[in-house]
Amino acid sequence: MKITSEQEMLNFGRDFASKLSVPIVIELLGDVGTGKTTFTRGLAEGLGIKEKVTSPSFTISKSYAFKKDGKEYTLIHYDFYRLNDPGLMTEDLEENLNNSNAVIVVEWANTVENFLPNNRKIIELSLNDDGSREVLVK
Repeated sequence: MKITSEQEMLNFGRDFASKLSVPIVIELLGDVGTGKTTFTRGLAEGLGIKEKVTSPSFTISKSYAFKKDGKEYTLIHYDFYRLNDPGLMTEDLEENLNNSNAVIVVEWANTVENFLPNNRKIIELSLNDDGSREVLVK
């Protein structure tokens, strides 16, 4: 799928949120600037999260609470970009992977890939020469 604007990426995230079942793990693949955090912002909006979603590049993870069908859930957004070794964050990730009320989004998962479930959704984002993004959902 080709995405030509930030608004289209937000819409893609919102639409994705409307179709997902909790729990879910979403791995985002793509270079810097391909729209991973923008997708996550749209996903959060689609889940009803009003809080501003920003990249967790420096904090490694951020959590956002939301309600769906009267139940409480959490969107947990990880970004392992700066980590060659995730250390204690591996324990945090493993604990959250066992949370049946969590939507987990992981960017730059190469250092924690062995901990992620095989049934995760993988969204691959790439930047085209014309500035648009190509999106592949696996």
